[in-house]
Amino acid sequence: MKDLIEKSIGLLKDLIKTPSFSKEEDITAEIIDNYIKSFGVETYRELNNVWAFNKFYDPLKPTILLNSHHDTVRPNIDYTRNPFLAEIIDGKLYGLGSNDAGGCLVSLISTFLHYYNQPNLKYNLVIAATAEEEILGLHGLEFVVPKLGALDFAIVGEPTQMHLAVAEKGLMVLECTASGKSGHAARNEGENAIYNAIEDILWFKTFEFPKQSEMFGPIKMSVTMINAGTQHNVVPSSCDFVVDVRITDAYTNEEVLDIIKAHTKCEIKPRSTRLRPSFISLDHPIVKAGINLGRTTYGSPTTSDQAVLKIPSLKLGPGNSARSHTADEFVYVNEIEEGVELYIKILDQLVL
Repeated sequence: MKDLIEKSIGLLKDLIKTPSFSKEEDITAEIIDNYIKSFGVETYRELNNVWAFNKFYDPLKPTILLNSHHDTVRPNIDYTRNPFLAEIIDGKLYGLGSNDAGGCLVSLISTFLHYYNQPNLKYNLVIAATAEEEILGLHGLEFVVPKLGALDFAIVGEPTQMHLAVAEKGLMVLECTASGKSGHAARNEGENAIYNAIEDILWFKTFEFPKQSEMFGPIKMSVTMINAGTQHNVVPSSCDFVVDVRITDAYTNEEVLDIIKAHTKCEIKPRSTRLRPSFISLDHPIVKAGINLGRTTYGSPTTSDQAVLKIPSLKLGPGNSARSHTADEFVYVNEIEEGVELYIKILDQLVL
């Protein structure tokens, strides 16, 4: 296992050195593809996604998906270091994407390779290194999943300090338009669309959904952008605003949208309803396996590729979410070592 961990750190350095902004991950996909192939594994690649199945894959057995992403955001403007210089200083491996989610990805690849040649596993394993997670794009995990066959559940690699993120909020962004009638501001003319928008905006601010999540509490809605008017003396005929809705496991996205439309007058168009909330039961075997090793459970407020999965999934990985997207991003080398070891100790309880 030590040799595998050392090689995974080398892989992470290669990934850090290679820019892989969302939709521009072709070279890192090639690096990952070649790395996995170097262990004698047959791989599959479409677009900037790479995946592989364990050697003794049996379609009659349930399958566990191991997934993380290799795209990154663009460097934070406050970087003081070269974001593509993969350098270890005082046990910290610096570089863009080191924490989010390179450490998770290479740890999951090592975990997959650890089991790859083992016969008689109770589960199949499939590793998927996917693209476009940072923009929740259509050509990443969502594109790959239909090609993987039946899946029982997934481990999604994101920095959780190897604790168990058993729930994740969904996201729905609403484009809202309040209508009125234009007129001259100096006369009692028109119908001010801003005033009409204010009524709905106040509803978004004050409404409380009847059901609350045990993990997250109430759904949170925030009006985050607004635009109206063409000049100071014209009553505006339309007012556009954007609402950020963080949906809990108490509702589906479609249910929330129906409730919002029933209580508001403006025209509402969701950018998407595909980013769903997720929850995996505390009684699920993978969760119990983590708890057996002293890992704690919690609900994650951030959105990941879990949002596009329709199977139970656990967000779990080395690193700290607080470092994601920050200047001078890093992951501790010993976090990667711990990540591989804990992934294997957790999965051993299920697959052996």
